[in-house]
Amino acid sequence: MKHQETPPNTLAQMGNPTTLNSTIAEPDGRAEPPIEVLGEHISEVLHLLGEDPERVGLLRTPERVARSLAFLTQGYNIDAKAILESAIFEEEYSEMILVRDIDVFSLCEHHMLPFVGKAHVAYIAQSHLVGLSKIPRVVDAFARRLQVQERLTVQIRDVIDEVLQPLGTAVVIEATHLCMAMRGVQKQNAITATSAMSGIFLSRGTARAEFMRLVNTK
Repeated sequence: MKHQETPPNTLAQMGNPTTLNSTIAEPDGRAEPPIEVLGEHISEVLHLLGEDPERVGLLRTPERVARSLAFLTQGYNIDAKAILESAIFEEEYSEMILVRDIDVFSLCEHHMLPFVGKAHVAYIAQSHLVGLSKIPRVVDAFARRLQVQERLTVQIRDVIDEVLQPLGTAVVIEATHLCMAMRGVQKQNAITATSAMSGIFLSRGTARAEFMRLVNTK
């Protein structure tokens, strides 16, 4: 099991980051959710909320919501490892590779409300590189599920470590959670930052500092 630590001052300024250990989640091979059946349940929810699912404005709402949920949870059927394995190549390069400001859209598993933000993903290769577009695709594969930000951060790190076997991987996610902004504590400006690091990003402060400097350069 890998261990991780919270980077110094620069990350701390982004909002009390959290780090956790986790295992890589594999697709469960389930069939696509049945839109018609899901829509029937959503129609019943509308009824329980005191609405009339038969009124003109809501006639197609159950189907729309069903298709929306199917899209937002499609990550259960996406193999993040296969995404990386499909585009590995060898190159004599052993410096940091950073894909910054990757859009993140996910659903909080506690309230099924969105959390949105940015992911910053870096790795230092030993011999294997991966096509740059695959990093955002991996982020989406894990984000398009019912999630918590802490788990999402670690899953991205773990799959890069497993497939590419780099000298180190670093992931930071900054996000706004609508379950905090729209309800509950109702803090619209609160940003949650999480980090997960491995290898050289833990053992060498200069690598971690360079990563944070690049992340914070706007």
